[in-house]
Amino acid sequence: MDDVSELWSDWLQQHGHRLMLFARQQTRCEADAEDVLQNALVKTWKTHDGGPDDKVISLAYTNVKRCAIDFARSIDRRRIREDASARETGEMISWFDLPEDDEARAMQVALSKIPEKFREVVTLKIWGELTFDEIGKTLNISPNTAASRYRYAMEGLRRCLKEDAAELRK
Repeated sequence: MDDVSELWSDWLQQHGHRLMLFARQQTRCEADAEDVLQNALVKTWKTHDGGPDDKVISLAYTNVKRCAIDFARSIDRRRIREDASARETGEMISWFDLPEDDEARAMQVALSKIPEKFREVVTLKIWGELTFDEIGKTLNISPNTAASRYRYAMEGLRRCLKEDAAELRK
């Protein structure tokens, strides 16, 4: 690692936790705070030549604040677009709310129990309405691998749902 990189690494060790705390205060959740902080740090490093100095910390806080505002605006714009689309099609889709009925809730729990590589194929196939060829291109896997992952996912979901139903009968 070169000297400038080492200086930035030391600077981040010293100030990173404070910046993260500030990012958490500016955002809606931990994941958003991490994204905002990363964007702010990249922006800070790009606009500040050389190693860090006394002015960098204030620039970093300013960038966290600005990136948080931009991030919130982008989320709000996305929600507006999604709501407008839902009104046009007449379908109100709430992707991240818990379902009202027990069957849908059981399916959501079962989906969370299968491995991520299977879950993403199911999501792309069912909700994304993609073909196995399109899924393969998206995930950088062969269409046959996409199809087999989908098949394994369906088997896993059936097994989880049967186990949960057996538990309820006890």
